[in-house]
Amino acid sequence: MKPSHIEHIGIAVKSLEETIPYYEQLLGQKCYSVEEVADQKVKTAFFKLGDTKIELLEPTSEDSPIAKYLEKNPHGGVHHIAFCVEGVQKALEDAAQMGIQLIDKAPRRGAEGLNIGFLHPKSTHGVLTELCENPNK
Repeated sequence: MKPSHIEHIGIAVKSLEETIPYYEQLLGQKCYSVEEVADQKVKTAFFKLGDTKIELLEPTSEDSPIAKYLEKNPHGGVHHIAFCVEGVQKALEDAAQMGIQLIDKAPRRGAEGLNIGFLHPKSTHGVLTELCENPNK
């Protein structure tokens, strides 16, 4: 596994409607995409900074992982970091061989059509880590 760059930083928020204007002002640019990922029970908003994106995550259900994160962190905050890799399945297998606990044993579809897989923070020094690849590149 050799990540090419940080694909995005995921930030949990209570409300995209309230948070997007702050980031638009801070970054001096408009949010370029808002999307719901139904199977992850989340609504996302994206900003692009060079090769890296900022992903805002709003829960769409009380039982979503983001809602659970916000229960423990009521002000929101950095939820995860995502690295771009070539071949998520192989990267997950490599991580497992390194003794890293996987959340996903196989890639699944994420926001923006990316193939994604998560590594458990218990074995990544407390950082929820996402591996991503764009299947169209």
